[in-house]
Amino acid sequence: MNGLAIMENVRRYRTIASLCRQTAAFRPLHSGSLLAQAMEWEHRAVAELEAYYETFCQAACGSTPAYSASCAVN
Repeated sequence: MNGLAIMENVRRYRTIASLCRQTAAFRPLHSGSLLAQAMEWEHRAVAELEAYYETFCQAACGSTPAYSASCAVN
């Protein structure tokens, strides 16, 4: 998957999380469940970004599986 597709997924996940939080504000009886869903969508977005950057780092620095400070992109 290319970087643009990953960023689009992240945007969608965060949009869904935002909608869950907004809905929770107007539906107090369901707010616990909606906020839990929002957290799950945020975790998905972060996981997608982490996987992308780990792959990017591996491609830039060779095939090292762990993050290396020498591989950091400024």
